[in-house]
Amino acid sequence: MIIEPRMRGFICLTAHPDGCAQNVKNQIEYVKSKGKINGAKRVLVIGASTGFGLASRITSAFGCDAATIGVFFEKEPSAGKTATPGWYNSAAFEDEATKAGLYAKSINGDAFSNEVKQQTIDLIKKDLGQIDLVIYSLASPVRMHPTTGVLHRSTLKPIGNTFTNKTVDFHTGVVSDVTIEPATQEDIDNTVVVMGGEDWSMWMNAMKEAGVLADGAMTVAYSYIGPEVTEAVYRKGTIGRAKDHLEATAFDITNDLKSINGKAFVSVNKALVTQASSAIPVVPLYMSLLFKIMKKDGSHEGCIEQMQRLYSDRLYNGSEIPTDEKGRIRIDDWEMRQAYQDEIAELWKSISTETLTENGDLAGYKSDFLNLFGFGFDSIDYAAEANELKMVSSIKN
Repeated sequence: MIIEPRMRGFICLTAHPDGCAQNVKNQIEYVKSKGKINGAKRVLVIGASTGFGLASRITSAFGCDAATIGVFFEKEPSAGKTATPGWYNSAAFEDEATKAGLYAKSINGDAFSNEVKQQTIDLIKKDLGQIDLVIYSLASPVRMHPTTGVLHRSTLKPIGNTFTNKTVDFHTGVVSDVTIEPATQEDIDNTVVVMGGEDWSMWMNAMKEAGVLADGAMTVAYSYIGPEVTEAVYRKGTIGRAKDHLEATAFDITNDLKSINGKAFVSVNKALVTQASSAIPVVPLYMSLLFKIMKKDGSHEGCIEQMQRLYSDRLYNGSEIPTDEKGRIRIDDWEMRQAYQDEIAELWKSISTETLTENGDLAGYKSDFLNLFGFGFDSIDYAAEANELKMVSSIKN
């Protein structure tokens, strides 16, 4: 079938298998070009199929020569209907890892469930024995609580006051104002349940009790802080409360892992185009301005550049892991350079549909968005027939 991008709001409903494979190959080549990292050799990535999770798995495998297990929840293809991009990404990753002689298996299911946790533990025991590094990179908007059976939904809302600011429709380039009503306490509580640290803690507790964490095992979850312009809707909003909980959980997990000399960290990453971030008002406009400035300065990074730097310069730099005053790893350090943020704050005052082309990098943002779904790669002939089923049997578990 001919596969073209089909949009509905901030979501692309189709994915191109060959384009997704090319995206994975490009990331692998980048990691290989940076040289070997003396890091973990047995890695579990929870949320391994897109964005930072996929980049973490690629960096683990092709930077550290690690055996990897990936957990994700993706839809496989059927005749005339494409899979989700994470399915094609993961299948392509497994193919490339196998060619390189690296162990790589995946579990496709609800990572919040007790069943998938147990299935993962069983696979670790069977094939790897123990795990040295656990990456926690889930980005689901909903969570079925494994104990209560209650389905919780996260919300993206400010707390306390109505929020109004500029945003952009990245499909059209139209800059307009967006208004979001404040969250209720129920909204806040649900968002913390979905996106906070409880599930991360459950994973680590289950793995410790099962004896599948190696001595000195480390776990890392991902967070974001961002600038003042997004603060009300992000860091001081419902998602921010969830991130606060996630970051606090790192200390609890570290305490729980003392008996095996383990540690938990939260890495604060850069603002990047992901399926999740594209749906957040204000953020695409901010990123468009940020990308233009950072590309001009030669400091722009995508997911794979961020993760390669996280591993090589922070996690496995040969000395103590550097953290900020709150114990967080800051790989958003380049984004948050004061000169960049001052320039964005000044541009924000007058940014409009008319000035965005000159002052922002909306084209780069749109390209990154399309790449997430396997579109926009020069090496792929999108007018040619593609086999949406070609990777249907690639996922091993």
